[in-house]
Amino acid sequence: MTAQTFSIAAIPADGVGKEVVEAGRRVLDSLAEQSAGKFEFQWEEFDWGSEYYDRNGVMMPADGLETLKRFDAIYFGAVGWENVPDHISLWGLRLNITQNFDQWANIRPVKFLPGIVSPLRKADNTELDWVVVRENSEGEYAGLGGRNLSGRGPGNEVALQTALFTEKGCERIMRFAFDLARTRTVKKVSSVTKSNAQQYGMVLWDEVFERVALDYPDVATESVLVDAMSAKFILHPEDLSVVVASNLNADILSDLGSALAGSLGIAASANLNPERRFPSMFEPVHGSAPDIAGLGISNPIGAIASAALMLDHFGLHEEARRVEAAIEHATAAGVSTRDIGGSADTAQVTDAVVAALQLTAPAVDQLANA
Repeated sequence: MTAQTFSIAAIPADGVGKEVVEAGRRVLDSLAEQSAGKFEFQWEEFDWGSEYYDRNGVMMPADGLETLKRFDAIYFGAVGWENVPDHISLWGLRLNITQNFDQWANIRPVKFLPGIVSPLRKADNTELDWVVVRENSEGEYAGLGGRNLSGRGPGNEVALQTALFTEKGCERIMRFAFDLARTRTVKKVSSVTKSNAQQYGMVLWDEVFERVALDYPDVATESVLVDAMSAKFILHPEDLSVVVASNLNADILSDLGSALAGSLGIAASANLNPERRFPSMFEPVHGSAPDIAGLGISNPIGAIASAALMLDHFGLHEEARRVEAAIEHATAAGVSTRDIGGSADTAQVTDAVVAALQLTAPAVDQLANA
């Protein structure tokens, strides 16, 4: 009899999302098979995305959010295709979920994996490992604003895009970042700001950061302007541990970090509702990659690493570390896709990760005593 069953809604969505979600599911199911009944995953897949939009005129059904509420987690692929404008596909599916489920903490680790050559020379002889904590519910992506005055004729329309910063939103993401820093070897939080130019929202951000930091005297802090932080990612990445930033700034910086680690294809993320009032969502950072979709050559590592973050969310920390170790075993052995200099296809990389899991499979007697 299985001790614990986790129900997961799989939404592969568009392009390579279908391929990498399938790869991640293989890894998780292999892990469950090795648990001797300790846990299992119950999957339900939804065909929402741009193809669904072609048939129905929407990215997901009207009752989609209500359907997702009953799951323990959501495993997401990628969204975006040429038949749907990007702002419609994003707001119609991914942001529709993150906003309505108050998944306010977006975690994006920056991992430098063995066997992957970084364009950053410092990575050759320096231990680098940091995580970007992204405020995921407001800021520049709050969705406030509008377009008006088009009736005046061509060239006269006005568009307003309003960033929203609240004390509650700033404080809860900063406390999350400080709590995370306390679990790491280097206990430091770097706050990203642009308060010299954004004199209202980012000044509030700075003030909240200073106040929250007083409750964490054991954690080192710094406040860095976003342009300077972009340079720091390249020139002094060894100084980083936990980087907390607003929605837009963290989105950009986390992509920069993943590119420095070798490829967006290896980047994982978790969209968390820490209070667990709603299911959290786990997804690779990369997009739908129409140019290689369907060719079977997409990089599954970002999706598999996102699955490890989901395991942590479920409290399966040892299993999460096993998945991360299996990824490192595969990349160290040179089994990698072309975006990181290899020649393996999606299935071969997934096979290598599954095989590496077998190497660390716990003995039956260990499982019996767990």
